[in-house]
Amino acid sequence: MFFQIFDDILVKTRPKEEKIDWHDYKAIEAEKLREGPGEQGGAYLMTADEEKAKQDLYRTNGFNALASDKISLERSLKDIRHSDCKRQKYFKFLPTTSFIIPFHNEHLSTLLRSVHSIINRAPPSLVKEIILADDCSTKEECKQPLDDYVAQNFNNVKVVRAAQREGLIRTRLLGARNATGEVLVFLDSHIECNINFLPPLLEPIADNYRTVVCPFIDVIDYENFAYRAQDEGARGAFDWELYYKRLPLPQEDREEPAKPFKNPVMAGGLFAISREWFWELGGYDPGLDIWGGEQYELSFKVWQCGGTMVDAPCSRIGHIYRRFAPFPNPGVGDFVGRNYKRVAEVWMDEFKDFIYNRRPHYRNIDAGDLTAQKAIRERLNCKPFSWFMKEVAYDLVKFYPPVEPQPLATGEIRRNGTDMCIDSGFKGANERIEIHKCSKSLGGGGEQRFEFSWHKDLRPLRRNICFDVSRSTPKSPVVLFSCHGMGGNQRFKYNVETHQLYHPISGQCVDSNLETEEIYMNPCKPIPSQVWLFEKPDEDAIRKDFMSPIQR
Repeated sequence: MFFQIFDDILVKTRPKEEKIDWHDYKAIEAEKLREGPGEQGGAYLMTADEEKAKQDLYRTNGFNALASDKISLERSLKDIRHSDCKRQKYFKFLPTTSFIIPFHNEHLSTLLRSVHSIINRAPPSLVKEIILADDCSTKEECKQPLDDYVAQNFNNVKVVRAAQREGLIRTRLLGARNATGEVLVFLDSHIECNINFLPPLLEPIADNYRTVVCPFIDVIDYENFAYRAQDEGARGAFDWELYYKRLPLPQEDREEPAKPFKNPVMAGGLFAISREWFWELGGYDPGLDIWGGEQYELSFKVWQCGGTMVDAPCSRIGHIYRRFAPFPNPGVGDFVGRNYKRVAEVWMDEFKDFIYNRRPHYRNIDAGDLTAQKAIRERLNCKPFSWFMKEVAYDLVKFYPPVEPQPLATGEIRRNGTDMCIDSGFKGANERIEIHKCSKSLGGGGEQRFEFSWHKDLRPLRRNICFDVSRSTPKSPVVLFSCHGMGGNQRFKYNVETHQLYHPISGQCVDSNLETEEIYMNPCKPIPSQVWLFEKPDEDAIRKDFMSPIQR
């Protein structure tokens, strides 16, 4: 007890003013010299035989695990930070860290590469421990082989195991209860930490223990493991169905690319928080089941209960976004809806009704006993959600209004003079849309009812996925991608005179080939293959939008 009190006093009385350069230049230079498969964050190119052999591992992981096995567990990464980050100094005295990595049946090489990236790129004096929290994995490689590797290669890594399947949220809590570091850094089990990632996460917490810090999350390609930037920063938010969204950075934050900026809502999987503050907040609500809603619950109570949350641009961590979820449905009903209702009932006050208006069945979900969570809000004298919306997520309603304006058009999008319609086929992200026989015609089917939304994007009716064009070359594909409501690749205009669907960013129009049933982008020309008719257009609104300048 004495030593714990002494440590707490030491943390709160450390001289914060002195700053040092935490870069390990010797290690950085050594990484630059590495060559081989996937080194420098490059793509792994499969042979023809490997392409045939990868499928079984792909099905069980949702990414190309064979490519992971071919890449070194300690592969090098390119330093893609902004140049200002390379000159930053941080407090000489920073808190010790417990890394918590929950996993269930994670592919072994991917999990171990996550661990090696922490050890290789974090200052050893700051790493108290790395806790691998096993959510009752059934894969053999996640059992004794993992224990053996940890015992033989690390002295500050430990595996803790749940006795039964708990889900992501409670497995994170299992790891947190076993942690002894001053700061908890929660990470996913398929990540790679980049150069000098840790000091930028810790300094804001050393300055104010009620600050939560999130890294920039880069992308590790699920197919070839190439490491690339996702973007150069945005603020987390949500729409009124509680889909995670992103808001643009204010101009003042864009002007200082190395400075942490305030963030209303975390993405959820990767963040640092003082252990003391985490438990003052009650940790995660233990009533949240499996996964879903935990990032909103923690974000709301951090802000409403006297804390702050920032993104640290100089801390970059790559993450594999799986191509698909490889785990079966847990078979416990609408657990995500129940989680969302728990969060809404405790933290969102009257704003919860905007959620229920879009998801009416939530009103009938039993959220369980909320007494303990409401007691935390009362004990910490937390602010109302209206304060959060006014002071923190102040521009969210501009992009995601609680009551949405009417769409510009709805219904089928038919190629003029034919019985063929654009069809998204109930597909998922990164899959191409096509043109098929219209549903209203004999033999038609598919997913052909669309909305030209007030965001000026095109989306299948009642789905949060949008037409997206990422290239400006002829015959560029039109794919589906999660709607972000911020224009760019998803912004379209419709010319009611020529009946063309124009994509301002690429400067091209939606084109089609009836023989191949392809939809793609091409330079705009007065040709039949680019003439489209909306079933129910609001022509006045469409004309007004077509004449309006693009907001960049």
